[in-house]
Amino acid sequence: MPLRFGADVSTAETDYGTVLLDERAGTYWELNPTATLVVRTLLDGGEEADAVAALVREFDIAETHALRDVEALVRQLRGSGLAS
Repeated sequence: MPLRFGADVSTAETDYGTVLLDERAGTYWELNPTATLVVRTLLDGGEEADAVAALVREFDIAETHALRDVEALVRQLRGSGLAS
Protein backbone atom coordinates (compact mmCIF):
# COMPACT_ATOMS: atom_id res chain seq x y z
CA MET A 1 0.00 0.00 0.00
CA PRO A 2 1.45 3.40 -0.97
CA LEU A 3 2.43 5.73 1.85
CA ARG A 4 0.85 9.11 2.52
CA PHE A 5 2.06 11.63 5.07
CA GLY A 6 -0.49 13.64 7.01
CA ALA A 7 -1.14 17.27 6.12
CA ASP A 8 0.75 18.31 9.25
CA VAL A 9 4.00 16.59 8.20
CA SER A 10 6.61 18.55 6.26
CA THR A 11 9.55 16.89 4.49
CA ALA A 12 12.92 18.16 3.33
CA GLU A 13 15.60 16.14 1.59
CA THR A 14 19.17 16.82 2.68
CA ASP A 15 22.60 15.54 1.69
CA TYR A 16 22.23 12.93 4.42
CA GLY A 17 18.67 11.71 3.84
CA THR A 18 15.31 13.26 4.66
CA VAL A 19 14.03 15.26 7.60
CA LEU A 20 10.39 14.99 8.62
CA LEU A 21 8.73 17.65 10.78
CA ASP A 22 5.63 16.64 12.70
CA GLU A 23 4.11 20.11 12.99
CA ARG A 24 1.40 19.05 15.44
CA ALA A 25 3.92 17.61 17.94
CA GLY A 26 6.85 19.86 17.02
CA THR A 27 9.20 16.91 16.58
CA TYR A 28 11.74 16.09 13.88
CA TRP A 29 12.53 12.69 12.42
CA GLU A 30 15.72 12.13 10.47
CA LEU A 31 15.70 9.40 7.82
CA ASN A 32 18.98 7.97 6.54
CA PRO A 33 19.52 7.40 2.78
CA THR A 34 18.10 3.87 3.01
CA ALA A 35 14.87 5.05 4.65
CA THR A 36 14.70 7.96 2.20
CA LEU A 37 14.74 5.53 -0.73
CA VAL A 38 11.95 3.50 0.85
CA VAL A 39 9.81 6.57 1.60
CA ARG A 40 10.39 8.06 -1.85
CA THR A 41 9.37 4.78 -3.51
CA LEU A 42 6.20 4.53 -1.43
CA LEU A 43 5.25 8.20 -1.81
CA ASP A 44 5.60 7.81 -5.58
CA GLY A 45 2.87 5.15 -5.46
CA GLY A 46 5.03 2.06 -5.14
CA GLU A 47 4.17 -0.90 -2.96
CA GLU A 48 6.34 -2.28 -0.19
CA ALA A 49 7.62 -4.94 -2.61
CA ASP A 50 8.84 -2.14 -4.90
CA ALA A 51 10.70 -0.53 -1.99
CA VAL A 52 12.28 -3.89 -1.14
CA ALA A 53 13.43 -4.32 -4.75
CA ALA A 54 14.86 -0.77 -4.77
CA LEU A 55 16.89 -1.48 -1.61
CA VAL A 56 18.23 -4.75 -3.01
CA ARG A 57 19.28 -2.99 -6.24
CA GLU A 58 20.76 0.11 -4.63
CA PHE A 59 22.49 -1.39 -1.60
CA ASP A 60 23.09 -5.00 -2.66
CA ILE A 61 21.50 -6.50 0.44
CA ALA A 62 19.53 -9.70 0.89
CA GLU A 63 15.85 -9.50 0.06
CA THR A 64 14.87 -10.83 3.50
CA HIS A 65 16.90 -8.07 5.18
CA ALA A 66 15.37 -5.41 2.91
CA LEU A 67 11.85 -6.70 3.60
CA ARG A 68 12.43 -6.56 7.36
CA ASP A 69 13.73 -2.99 7.09
CA VAL A 70 10.84 -1.80 4.91
CA GLU A 71 8.22 -3.36 7.17
CA ALA A 72 9.83 -1.87 10.30
CA LEU A 73 10.04 1.63 8.81
CA VAL A 74 6.46 1.61 7.55
CA ARG A 75 5.23 0.29 10.90
CA GLN A 76 7.09 3.10 12.73
CA LEU A 77 5.82 5.84 10.42
CA ARG A 78 2.23 4.65 10.61
CA GLY A 79 2.42 3.89 14.33
CA SER A 80 3.69 7.39 15.06
CA GLY A 81 0.78 8.94 13.21
CA LEU A 82 3.05 10.54 10.60
CA ALA A 83 1.73 8.42 7.76
CA SER A 84 -1.24 6.40 6.68
